[in-house]
Amino acid sequence: MARIKGSIGSQTKASILEKTLPLIARFGYAAVSMRMIADAVGVNAGALYNHFPSKQHILVLLMSEHMDGLLAAWADVDTQSMTPVERLESFVRFHISYNITRADDVFISFMELRSLEPEGHKRIEQKRSAYEDVVRKIIREGQETGQFNVEDAHVAAMSVLGSLIGVNTWYRAKGRLSKEKIEDYYVAILLRSVGYDAKGKTDV
Repeated sequence: MARIKGSIGSQTKASILEKTLPLIARFGYAAVSMRMIADAVGVNAGALYNHFPSKQHILVLLMSEHMDGLLAAWADVDTQSMTPVERLESFVRFHISYNITRADDVFISFMELRSLEPEGHKRIEQKRSAYEDVVRKIIREGQETGQFNVEDAHVAAMSVLGSLIGVNTWYRAKGRLSKEKIEDYYVAILLRSVGYDAKGKTDV
């Protein structure tokens, strides 16, 4: 492919983000330079600064766009008429389905939090907290209706999310289990983790 030196040409901010994502996922934020990014995009390193004042801004935007997409996609899921049990099941299936094909995004979102400067860290933490609030609210509603038996909704929510994050570390598209079967297993496990008694109804 012809490389466009000295001009951003048809490459856009989106293409810079697209090329940077796998670089950071593979080598880590600290090891990736603006020159490496420029080489991947096919431009002079200086051209990147027409779109991003620093590598830090690229990292923040990568994380921000992932969280914005995640929150927007969940907002489109209709859970209004669901019970807390149904809502938690819906969330588990949604989280796995949305993230399972976005391994690089998920990896960076959690492993590179340490690389964020204070302003960017605050911005991303606000978005992460909004997503965590989804689970906290579901579990609190389950406590109130007596469907869930947990001592602390926040701790239970963090446990649920921590378990779900782990899926991306071992899932393989051509592995032994289908995505649907994995969802079934996690639904059963995580409902039990919040004290829901399925009375033998969960069949995985």
